[in-house]
Order: sequence, then structure tokens, then C-alpha cells
Amino acid sequence: MEGNLILKVLETALLCAEQPMRVSELAKLFAEGDGVNNDVIKQQLMKLQDEWADKGLELAQLASGWRFQSRPAMQKYLERLNPEKSPKYSRAVMETLAIIAWRQPVTRGDIEDIRGVSVSSQIIKTLEDRGWIEVLGHRDAPGRPALLGTTKQFLDDLGLKALDELPGLASEDEVLLLAEEKLSGLVLGNEAPTQEDGNNMQMSLVDTQQTDGTDAQEAGPGATEK
Repeated sequence: MEGNLILKVLETALLCAEQPMRVSELAKLFAEGDGVNNDVIKQQLMKLQDEWADKGLELAQLASGWRFQSRPAMQKYLERLNPEKSPKYSRAVMETLAIIAWRQPVTRGDIEDIRGVSVSSQIIKTLEDRGWIEVLGHRDAPGRPALLGTTKQFLDDLGLKALDELPGLASEDEVLLLAEEKLSGLVLGNEAPTQEDGNNMQMSLVDTQQTDGTDAQEAGPGATEK
């Protein structure tokens, strides 16, 4: 099969896809006799990236695969189509997410040791329902507490391919600071996030009243979040 046709097939499939597509999924577009293997597909994807370099959309490689997404410069225009602001998660939720992301795998007890307050079940459920965290296993300790880690959806929403693309943090204080300064821009809707959503990691956390019933009662060590 000629390269131009391969390119068109991949471009069409990715533009019509609702979710990121892996190379193995894209390979199903071609018959065995087409002579299109994974290496050829990867080469064509790189070429496709170059062809869209100056357009409002870009082809991005994420943890779950490849997808087209809008560029940051287009975000302010797209927001005018849907002026409603996305809900903000509480500081407690974002701090918990940051600890899980940078210290995974961690137990609920590990999170409480770092934050100095009890972590409510609602916080964990909020993050699980959003698809950002999951149980990776259980620690060999009394009660076999669940070990929590982030998901591919979490990486997709940040526009990342792998966990090693997260910035390195040396201390727990840095993790908590990051929750305040860089994680507030995570996409909150169900639609595919744009690159702007990932770039919003650089924005400061808006200290709003929570909308999910999970704000912490930060009264000091031993306090409980409701």
C-alpha cells in the first residue's frame, strides 16, 4: 500500500476516534496483504504529526495511544462554545492525588502520614470515579491495605505518555506544594482533554469551596476530612 493512502487511513481513523488509539489498534485498519506493520504505522504517525504542525489541531502520543487534540492557542476560542466553568476539586482531593501520583504505590495510611490528617473514603472514591487512580495491589501487612496508583486516564488528562515525564520531587512538602500550584488544571469533564488541560498544571490552585463534599477540616494532625 502506498504511503499516502496509509497516511489518509490513519488520519481518518484518528480524527473519527472517540478515544486514543494504540498502534496495535491502528494496525487492524489494514489487511495482511497491505504490507503495513507496526513500524510503518509509527513512521506514518510521525509524518502525520509533521503535516499538522501548523494547524489548530495536533497529533499527540499519550499513555493510552495517539489522538488529535486542540492546541493551547485555540482553547480560548473553543471555550466560547461552552462558557460554563468546570467544577473545581477541593485542596484535599488535589493533595491526595499529588501524593498518589508522586509516591505511588501508596496506602491510605501513607497518604495520611504525609498530609497529617485522615483521608475520607469519599476522597478516594472521587478520584476513582474520575478514573485517575486505581488499586494496584495490596501491601503485605496487617489488614493488607490497598496500594493506590494513578491510571492511564490520569496521564492522558495531563497529556503525558508515561509517569517518568512527571517532574521529579524530592520531599513530601514539594508534593503538597505541587497539589496547590500545578494539578488544578486537570480536565474535569468527560470530553477528551486538550493540550491546554495538560499545560494548566502550571496554574495555581484556585482555593474554592469544594463542590464534591470532600474539603478537609484542616485542624491539625489527627483531624478528619469529611
